[in-house]
Amino acid sequence: MNVMTKTETAGARQVVAAPSVGHNLLAKPALMSVEDAKAMDVARMTDLFKNHVNPGQLHFMKLLGFNKVKVERAEGMHYIDQNGRRILDFFGGFGSLALGHNHPRILDVRQRFQEEKRHEIAIAFMSQYASALSYNLAQIAPGELDMVFLGSSGSEAMEAAVKVAERAAGPKRPKVVYAENSFHGKTKGVLAITDGQLYRADFKVADNTVKVPFGDIDAIERAFVADPEIGVIVLETVQGGGGIIQAPEEFWQKLRALCDRHGVIWVADEVQCGVGRTGRFFAFEHYGVVPDVTALAKSLGGGKTAMAAMIARRDVYMKAYGTPKTAMIHAQATFGGIGEACATAIETLNVLYDEALIDNSAAIGDYLLERLRAVQAKHPKIVKDVRGKGLMLGIEFHDFSQTLPMVLRPIVSVLDDKLKGSLSGFVGALLLRDYGVLVAFTEYNRNVIRLEPPLICGREHVDQFIEALDGLLSRGIVAIVKDFVKSQMK
Repeated sequence: MNVMTKTETAGARQVVAAPSVGHNLLAKPALMSVEDAKAMDVARMTDLFKNHVNPGQLHFMKLLGFNKVKVERAEGMHYIDQNGRRILDFFGGFGSLALGHNHPRILDVRQRFQEEKRHEIAIAFMSQYASALSYNLAQIAPGELDMVFLGSSGSEAMEAAVKVAERAAGPKRPKVVYAENSFHGKTKGVLAITDGQLYRADFKVADNTVKVPFGDIDAIERAFVADPEIGVIVLETVQGGGGIIQAPEEFWQKLRALCDRHGVIWVADEVQCGVGRTGRFFAFEHYGVVPDVTALAKSLGGGKTAMAAMIARRDVYMKAYGTPKTAMIHAQATFGGIGEACATAIETLNVLYDEALIDNSAAIGDYLLERLRAVQAKHPKIVKDVRGKGLMLGIEFHDFSQTLPMVLRPIVSVLDDKLKGSLSGFVGALLLRDYGVLVAFTEYNRNVIRLEPPLICGREHVDQFIEALDGLLSRGIVAIVKDFVKSQMK
């Protein structure tokens, strides 16, 4: 008997016959090994990405020149590519790398976990690692935030947060308030409170939601008064995808009072801005308030694992799941609280405090913001605004027409909407190509570059980044456009 298996060629698929095998033995497909993957060149990576991952995403990578990079390894503040070039990481995996790449303490705790063959899946039994991590998070969290649900992604943590809040609010108050330009995840449940048509597409989402402008306490109060079915409000403490948008301190204090007055449960999404990113462990701590439920992910995994957590006030959690009859409604998933991931997160939290990285985020963030404001003052026709807190900052560029000579502005301004994001894309592409610096972008305001470097960032890294940004902007818009166009022709 011949068993047919698939093999891949560069851009073409063909079927070949495998050798005859015994009746009870399955032929092994033409699989790649880990060493095969490590040795893969950029051309092969491109081919496989196009054929098996996301050809549309590859289009944007090519525009930015990111498709030319093969990361061989990463350490601290840097990626190292196939040519040995060190790339300064001011992207930080959308805030996933608080400790930087491959922190030695994280590598050590994971290696010891493996060498001692400790258990990973603990569904039938209690897990000492999940229990310890939950305890640590309760110790860090202010107020009465002390009941923890562990998962793997920000979306999963936010799903858990919205569900516990909705159940605690009760069936007579099923409606959820969310903000314009919000991003809470791409899974089906939280898609209903993610304000982006790109992500919503034509999916049917839950209709028990009410949208308000971010940071508008009067609009929220009107919504609460007008609709007694509202039981939950969900807000990012700092809007990441919206363009690094903050609300003033008084907004959060009024929100807490408003929720208390109307009996509405406040869920704070700290998936991106938490774990020390803004110079406090939780961004809401800057404002002297505590939500009823919050969610963490990204940096909680120490840059080496997928880890997320929902943390709720005990009374909220117990109202939702506090009896044997209701306890399993939203219990841990198979990989929720998996052993090595929990051990990694436990060590991550200890490193944050042992190395004073939250304090460093505040201090270096202030220094970076100061230097960015100097760049803005030097290039006011290009840079519209710089903003943020800690090491979660945004650089907003003017619409493209406003960066051009006065005589060209009326002609180009009609294209501003279509050209949104082009300047940030040009800058991001050239920072990587010419200066070895990686930055990120935002989903909704495409004129914004977001900076979320690891919390181990030092003044020397800020200086390197600022010198690169200033050097690039000093070329002027016309030269930047020409240089980008040339890069596309190579």
